[in-house]
Order: sequence, then structure tokens, then C-alpha cells
Amino acid sequence: MLVRVEIPVDAAGIDALLRRAFPTSAEAELVHQLREDGLLTLGVVATDDEGVVMGYVAFSPVTIAEEDRQWVALGPLAIDETLRCQGWGEKLVYEGLDALNEFGYTAVVVLGSPAYYARFGFVPAREQQLRCRWPDSDDAFQMYPLSDNHFEGVSGIVDYAAPFQRFLP
Repeated sequence: MLVRVEIPVDAAGIDALLRRAFPTSAEAELVHQLREDGLLTLGVVATDDEGVVMGYVAFSPVTIAEEDRQWVALGPLAIDETLRCQGWGEKLVYEGLDALNEFGYTAVVVLGSPAYYARFGFVPAREQQLRCRWPDSDDAFQMYPLSDNHFEGVSGIVDYAAPFQRFLP
């Protein structure tokens, strides 16, 4: 398996993986729209020896209180069913976090399992007076700092890119 930044030829394989990995096509349509709108900050894939996409994680821009602070959202994250619980999700997330850090982004947010994302160092966003627009998401909404001054003057609502409003409830 090879973990790397996605390239254009991966798009069809990413779409197929997302359609297999989730119960609806919402995540596949979301990533397609993020890509079409130029809002896909980073995509990281895990491919097998034949180049088939077996894992994927996307990162897209967010704003805090309507201000761009060089933060991004993680999601969706998908691993082919045959490879789950083998550490591939972890490898994809760490590769993404490392690349974002090198690119100068200051923090990452995620709406996901606290037990899963805590292993990477994500902490509840509410501890920093941050929240997202989705109701009942306080426990699942988390953040990860990429720079030392990531919280300086930051509080309020974290808004995801527009396609999230359209494709996810």
C-alpha cells in the first residue's frame, strides 16, 4: 500500500470507495462538489499495488466567525472494508496533518468519534468556545492545533464549506 497526496487520476477511484464505504452517496457527491468548487484543500489516498484507491481522507477550508484563519476540516475519511482496523485510517490522517502543517495551516477540525480522533490529539472544540452549526454535535466536534498560536482570539461558530450544507444533514 502506498499513502500519498491524491492526483487527478484518483478521482474515479475515490468516488467508488466513498460510494462503497458509506450507506448513501452523500460523501461521494460532497467530495466531487468540493473538488469542482476548488474547495478541496488536500486529499490523501492509500492505493494498492495496482493503483486502486483503498483509503481516502479529505480536508477542506473552514471559517471561524466568518474569518479565514487558515483552518481546515477533516472529512470524509474512508477505508475499504477489507482493510479496516489495520491502521490505514491512522496513516492517512497523520499524512494529512503533516502535509497541512508544512503548508502553513494552523488547525484542523473534525466532526467524528471522540474515541477515534483523540488518539491523534484532537480535543473537544467546545473547550475553546468553538462550535459548529449542526445540532447536538458538541461531543463530536473536535479540533487539532497545528501551530502554537492557533487559539489566539478565536471563538464562535466554525463554518464548513458550502457543499457540506448541501450534501450532509
